[in-house]
Amino acid sequence: MSDAIRVELHTVGAGPTALGSAGPYTLVADRPKEAGGGGLGFNGGQLLYLSIAACISNDLYREAETRGITLTRVAVTVDGNFPSRGSPSGPIAMDIEVDGDELAANLEALLDEVDRIAEIPNSIRNATPVTIRTRA
Repeated sequence: MSDAIRVELHTVGAGPTALGSAGPYTLVADRPKEAGGGGLGFNGGQLLYLSIAACISNDLYREAETRGITLTRVAVTVDGNFPSRGSPSGPIAMDIEVDGDELAANLEALLDEVDRIAEIPNSIRNATPVTIRTRA
């Protein structure tokens, strides 16, 4: 992927509810009510795990197309946790279901390839640096 990605997040009212955007797409980020939020959207951990699921799903369709495979359904479930405040995620596990017009062995090979090349899981596996560029 050669295009740069920019996302923005702006709180609504007094926060912590916020609207996130990437180009024309938006979502709601928040904290659960019991943690002082409005309970109206995804929290950061959920968004992290959702980004893994989205990456796996998108890459499955992309790589299937390059192999001439037609996928009829992809379902990705991602489980993990943050053991304590300020800690990185614990181990992350995925369950992936793929239906398509191919033999099971070909779908397994497709899953293996996507597991190897998926950008978001690889960013986490390789401990991508994250820094604050500007403070205002």
